[in-house]
Amino acid sequence: MTVKKTLTYAAWAFLIYFIAFRPQAAASVAQGLLGLIGALGKGFGDFFSKLVT
Repeated sequence: MTVKKTLTYAAWAFLIYFIAFRPQAAASVAQGLLGLIGALGKGFGDFFSKLVT
């Protein structure tokens, strides 16, 4: 097994463990990440709309 596969499996295992045993914290992290992605999308959208006008 390669190092990349091992790290990928370890990351998935940690994610499942985190969601199973700390659901409140996992939901908070997910909400923060989705908020960040939304803010980035809005910023890029605003930039391109100002660029066109």
